Amino acid sequence: MLSFLDLLGTIGASILGLPGILGVALGMMTRNLIVAAILGGGVGVVSPLLLGGSHSTHVPITPLEYGVALVVGVLAGLIGCTIRRRGATV
Repeated sequence: MLSFLDLLGTIGASILGLPGILGVALGMMTRNLIVAAILGGGVGVVSPLLLGGSHSTHVPITPLEYGVALVVGVLAGLIGCTIRRRGATV
């Protein structure tokens, strides 16, 4: 069972890590919200595979980490798309 601080650390690492940063960047490449959500979700799925568990020490990647990365990636993509849409109207 994951403690509350571990959950907060996982969420914070996803926001400041690859799903958050790259999700916003990919979301800013399009004005379509659905495409931005798909791109952000794709980054959220791929990032735990690339940067997640260690193969040499057999550290598993939990489903919670996948879920948090996916949600953060989708939200970051939507935020990036919204930044692009609102920034174009100013």
